[in-house]
Amino acid sequence: MPVPLYQAKAEFFRMLGHPVRIRVLELLQDGPMPVRELLAAIEIEPSSLSQQLAVLRRSGIVTATREGATVVYELAGGDVAELMRAARRILTVMLAGRQDLLAELHDTGVGAAP
Repeated sequence: MPVPLYQAKAEFFRMLGHPVRIRVLELLQDGPMPVRELLAAIEIEPSSLSQQLAVLRRSGIVTATREGATVVYELAGGDVAELMRAARRILTVMLAGRQDLLAELHDTGVGAAP
């Protein structure tokens, strides 16, 4: 029996649900990067980065090529970069809404100490 689309989407978003994976995808939006540059930008243990890159590679969201002794990662397609930009736009709107609410609470004195 095939997996329902909503379940496949949920699994996809679970795969994205790690801060290091998101940071890798953000960095790769600017183009391919060798592992050493990813390590310098993210500042985590090499083994931890390797684990997260393996998850992204298995999912097919990034690809890896070897150039001599260097492994270079890149996004598997432009849709991934668009997804990251869309997430930034959504988050910006969500956070702006919260700022409006905080300002309104401050202006009306709601929640102020008696």
